[in-house]
Amino acid sequence: MPEIITQAKSRQGTATDKEGKYLTFALANEEYGLEILKVREIIGYIDVTALPQTPPYVKGVINLRGQVIPVIDLRAKFGMETSEVTDETCIIVVEITQSGRKFNTGIVVDRVQEVLDIDGQDIEEAPQFGASVNTDFILGMGKVGQSVKILLDINKVLACDALQGLAHTAEAVPATADGTERKEKDSKERERRCEK
Repeated sequence: MPEIITQAKSRQGTATDKEGKYLTFALANEEYGLEILKVREIIGYIDVTALPQTPPYVKGVINLRGQVIPVIDLRAKFGMETSEVTDETCIIVVEITQSGRKFNTGIVVDRVQEVLDIDGQDIEEAPQFGASVNTDFILGMGKVGQSVKILLDINKVLACDALQGLAHTAEAVPATADGTERKEKDSKERERRCEK
């Protein structure tokens, strides 16, 4: 009996830890949420400079007020069909932590919706589909009225060696007015990484 009570309390504790404000957004017909504390800003879609030899979900980099940040196509990352850019397409700039370091990354979404305050009692654990399906990147399932929002752990969504290397490269080289120095140094850095 005490074991059952302990398990119930631990489940309540984890749900309470996840309660808070979430920025919700859409990809196709699915609705997702991000912890608002991870969101740095939301910008309209701007031109992205593509980079060679990066995974298909890495759109490239943007120069955001002098800071060069990588941009990820979240549709491609989730294995969805990519879509045309519309007036509602946005880039959400999020702060993620990888290997103890914090850096900003942009994620492309179809449209931003609203900020919701979701109670811990309205957040359930991600469903388990067996060993063949990884749901570690899902923080929980937020029940809002009759709909369900997939709450993402953005650190786990964006965890990847390629992205980490890209962010370190972007940090190391300041953006120049014409971009020539940056492209030259980026090219040398990619060559060094490929040789390893």
